[in-house]
Amino acid sequence: VQLVESGGGSVQAGGSLRLSCAASGYRYASHCMGWFRQGPGKEREAVASISTDGKPTYADSVKGRFTISKDSAKNTLFLQMNRLKPEDTAMYYCAAALGMRWATLLSADYHYWGQGTQVTVS
Repeated sequence: VQLVESGGGSVQAGGSLRLSCAASGYRYASHCMGWFRQGPGKEREAVASISTDGKPTYADSVKGRFTISKDSAKNTLFLQMNRLKPEDTAMYYCAAALGMRWATLLSADYHYWGQGTQVTVS
């Protein structure tokens, strides 16, 4: 199983970024996927998750600003981030919860993780 994130970068507060996560090595459409982040000096935290049938769940801190989506035909997960704030600065990771159909924000439910992509908001 391989997860590769892209799309991170530096942006001013109020701006937008779109992260992508390309997945390979497993039946992508059959498992829950999620985005997590870890800011400097902080614990890793959940951002969003999407169920196998496309239903999203969001952390309160990003509701109304971030949108998780997926393209099952291309085995790709997305995170559209709008109205970014400095506190959104973090390394963002995508993850796969094999065997889990429903969205989950518990990191312990996830089995595979990408290497991360850095998002910096100033």
